[in-house]
Amino acid sequence: MDKYQVLGLVGEGSYGVVTKCRNRENGQIVAVKKFLESDDDAAVRKIALREIKLLKQLRHENLVNLLDVCKRKKRWYLVFEFVDHTVLDDLEASPNGLDYSRVRKYLFQIMRGIAFCHSHNIIHRDIKPENILVSQSGVVKLCDFGFARPLATSGEVYTDYVATRWYRAPELLVGDSKYGRPVDVWAIGSLITEMLTGEPLFPGDSDIDQLFHITKCLGNLIPRQQELFYKNPLFAGMKLPEVKELESLEKRYPKLPAATLDLAKECLQIDPDKRPSCAELLQGDFFNKDGFAERISAWAQGTKMES
Repeated sequence: MDKYQVLGLVGEGSYGVVTKCRNRENGQIVAVKKFLESDDDAAVRKIALREIKLLKQLRHENLVNLLDVCKRKKRWYLVFEFVDHTVLDDLEASPNGLDYSRVRKYLFQIMRGIAFCHSHNIIHRDIKPENILVSQSGVVKLCDFGFARPLATSGEVYTDYVATRWYRAPELLVGDSKYGRPVDVWAIGSLITEMLTGEPLFPGDSDIDQLFHITKCLGNLIPRQQELFYKNPLFAGMKLPEVKELESLEKRYPKLPAATLDLAKECLQIDPDKRPSCAELLQGDFFNKDGFAERISAWAQGTKMES
């Protein structure tokens, strides 16, 4: 790691810190993720190895590029291309939300990146504003694959505690261990209105409160989710929130374009089987009605050639 000169702190997470560094040999600016705990910690080792393995498999213009992996004194260091800022930084700079054209451009690229992961049978499981990097020219790259994993084979179950609560799908909240690609589609749906308004869509302060926010806006859980809720020891003695009157997305955001709310509603189906895939959403009207998809694809190609 001596070849990297630290220029400053980029961010801190539950498992590591990210610093901006310069490669002393070639001058390249990179981001170095240093895991806080050593390789002796089983959880850290599992997350580090999973992230390394998946990012070596996944090469796409809308996913962050892993350049190097180092291990020193039992600590893992992952070296990534440096990307200027995150969607969270954008939202902090524009607390009332981002403009429609920028959100559309970001969403298209987020969905392309996730569609690529899904086509390789990998789910991200932690899509949120701070895990979406944006370059100075507006190229989006998804990062932090510490919670990502290959899709389960039949009969295999996942851990349910993944995704930051505000972006967690109902099937994750009730403890369903058989979930898949639709959890990422839900997280993207949660981002749509947040990027346009600056307000998190479902800012629950506990899992039960999160379910209340969701059902108040979108209606009751499906029978399987209700059954899992009442079987889950974490909710022992609790009742599912009863919603007297729905506060629909249209009611909450009367000024947002109908096309945007329609896209959010498609992603935010309570029943995961009803959520379209990212590949299907990319073919939909939201991105294609005015030639937008063609224009942004041409722009992305040009940006790639410049870099």
